[in-house]
Amino acid sequence: MIRGVLFDMDGVLADSESFICQAAIMMFSELGSKVTPADFQPFIGTGENMYIGGVAAKYGISVDILSVKARVYEIYGNIAKGNLFPLPGAHEFIASCLKEKLILALATSADKIKMEINLQEIGLSASIFKSIVTGADVERKKPFPDIYIKAAQELGLEPGECLVVEDAVSGIRAGKAAGCRCLAVTTSFRADELREADWICNSLLNVPEAAIRW
Repeated sequence: MIRGVLFDMDGVLADSESFICQAAIMMFSELGSKVTPADFQPFIGTGENMYIGGVAAKYGISVDILSVKARVYEIYGNIAKGNLFPLPGAHEFIASCLKEKLILALATSADKIKMEINLQEIGLSASIFKSIVTGADVERKKPFPDIYIKAAQELGLEPGECLVVEDAVSGIRAGKAAGCRCLAVTTSFRADELREADWICNSLLNVPEAAIRW
């Protein structure tokens, strides 16, 4: 029986992909390198180390990942301020989960600073989540299952009692590998690319009832 819901953040609660992509492109431009949004697509949902580092490696750009991440977050904070909004249904679905007395966790591959910016901008209090696990809390990032296993443990639940809510292929694979059931939202990938999920919806306004009643 479902007892907990483990939320990814980017692409599930907020559509921040275009902002972090823009920030990373601007950072690379400052280094004298031109990269494109398509370069980042394979690294969506894998955390900023891979998101930035993967593109740097593709072009043979040597970077200090901590330094360039700090610059990306600085740019991101300025871009996102006043422009980042909750995705349709985010607040409503969370309210539905709480009404069903489900325990909530936030499990994001992003770093804490980005998570805090996002929650503030979309008007969600961190206190609604009994557990928050970020990319810094696990060594192996999605598609490895570690982040969802840890989130379930921190809720005091077995992974099989949890629903993972994801938008990325790597996140769905992480959730399934952890032993959770998965709900995919087609924010970042097409439905056919997310077919490993147990349920698929186009927004959190249209979640199949069966996803939180099993």
